[in-house]
Amino acid sequence: MTLFEVTAILLVLTALFGFINVKLIKLPTMIGVMFLSLATSVALALCGGPTARHYAGRLLAHIDFDQALLHGMLAFLLFAGSLNLELNDLAREWGAISMLAVFGTAVSTFAVGGGLWFVLHWIGTDVELIHCLVFGALISPTDPVAVLGILKSAGAPRQLETLMAGESLFNDGVGVVFFFVLLGIAQGGVPPTAVGVARMLAWQVAGGIGVGLVTGFVTYELLRRVDHYQVEVLLTLALATGGYALAEAVGVSAPIAIVVAGLLIGNHGRAFAMSQTTREHIDTFWELIDEILNAVLFLLIGMEVLVTPFRSSYILAGVAAIGLCLLVRWASVFGLVHLMRIRRGFCPGTVTVLTWGGLRGGLSVAMALSLPAGGHRDLLVSLTYCVVVFSVLIQGLTISRVTRRSCRTPRAKTPVTV
Repeated sequence: MTLFEVTAILLVLTALFGFINVKLIKLPTMIGVMFLSLATSVALALCGGPTARHYAGRLLAHIDFDQALLHGMLAFLLFAGSLNLELNDLAREWGAISMLAVFGTAVSTFAVGGGLWFVLHWIGTDVELIHCLVFGALISPTDPVAVLGILKSAGAPRQLETLMAGESLFNDGVGVVFFFVLLGIAQGGVPPTAVGVARMLAWQVAGGIGVGLVTGFVTYELLRRVDHYQVEVLLTLALATGGYALAEAVGVSAPIAIVVAGLLIGNHGRAFAMSQTTREHIDTFWELIDEILNAVLFLLIGMEVLVTPFRSSYILAGVAAIGLCLLVRWASVFGLVHLMRIRRGFCPGTVTVLTWGGLRGGLSVAMALSLPAGGHRDLLVSLTYCVVVFSVLIQGLTISRVTRRSCRTPRAKTPVTV
């Protein structure tokens, strides 16, 4: 099976599920595609048995998940996400976003990893702590792409939308850095010392910011000198791919570089280097890229269910991982929000909405699928599926109701709570 045939099958299935969702189910695109792909996988597993698993395995065997996801699709997903964030909104909420994205992700990584290690030993599954921390890193980044539209329709305050989108964008970059550092330690490629890890993190973050600023500014200057939307769309595409590749070549965080470059083009470039026609075409192009790639990722989740060996201990551990992720998410958001309330205010329902709306999605799946074969990969992939499926299908479908209830305007003289 050629790469073109694999791509054709994935796109045909994604388009078919998207059509069925729009005509019949009418869920948000990513949620609908995931639901249909999981339902199809379960049906094939029950009816097709080993034959269905064989053909699904053949298809997935032709995909190098590490290259296709973390060194390919991720560049487009992060650039598309950062392109539509307003710097003015981010600047107003920068303190809260940075605390949630950096300290929140760090706390979640080690709390989820440590908690999982304890749970797995309690149920009799022997896994080294470092592998549990790898899971903590890959499951900590939030991905609210499927719920941001729902939040707007539910009347969520703009502050909450900015916090959720900004935190997700930056904790994607931070989470990937933690993931690669911890995976390197697990594989013996990174010196497991505090100084060595701190230096690597500092170089990754600072270098990523530098590459993002340089490539973004060069692209901005090119955009400013041309008024031809086809070429300008092509320049943004070149920035997403070339900037990511350059960052990887010099050994810095490519996700952070692309986020910074996307913010620069989405704000400074949009205001001073693009015509209205160009803005409309660039927004449409990157919105389509984002929708298509996220839908394909969620389709891959359903397909992997067919070939991933699930054991009873994995299911039990998956249920525990769901509860652990929610508990740690609530505790970290609650602690950071109450710490920051000393100097600033938050709208009602902030802790509740950020906790329940902190979905795990495409990025977690991409990192899990990119894990090297052998070892504890099957277990970590199974746990990721459990958390992501619960997150998208349960949290994603109920966040609208949670938002409406949590963000009601309090009556006069009633203390504002979070």
